Amino acid sequence: MNRDSLDTMYQKYVNDVYRYLFSLCREHHTAQDLVQETFYRAYLYLENCKDDRVKPWLFRVAYNAFIDVKRKEKHSFAQDIRYFQQMPDRETPEEQMLQRERRQEMEQWILDLPEKQQQAILLVDFNGLSYQEASDIMGIGLPHLKILLFRARQKLRRQNERMDANE
Repeated sequence: MNRDSLDTMYQKYVNDVYRYLFSLCREHHTAQDLVQETFYRAYLYLENCKDDRVKPWLFRVAYNAFIDVKRKEKHSFAQDIRYFQQMPDRETPEEQMLQRERRQEMEQWILDLPEKQQQAILLVDFNGLSYQEASDIMGIGLPHLKILLFRARQKLRRQNERMDANE
């Protein structure tokens, strides 16, 4: 891959990388800064990227940038749920309200998961990466990723069943 294709790569993946980073840090400005850092690092190390694995490689670079920032921070950061509330919906106002409430519940359930389970769910279920790509990004073995996903999905399923039983 050559440096001329960085612009094309940026245009193609910037929104995916932003959503992923925002899901990790839950803060718009931090996510924007991390996106810039991700593509800056991508520019510097573009020769390490294989053409057929651009997205997983970018997610790994983004994850490493996030971890670097997280290590530097001594305090926790505030969670901002406005991102999910601003997603466009084309249904009736009632359906929009119900979907917004459901998204907020699901978001909270995900936030209540242990950090590694959150990572696994975000990478595989929300960003469509393969198990192998996600395990590479997280720096864990494939069996460990599968266990994390199983446990996270199991917890989310139980939460959903409780919610349905209460309705």
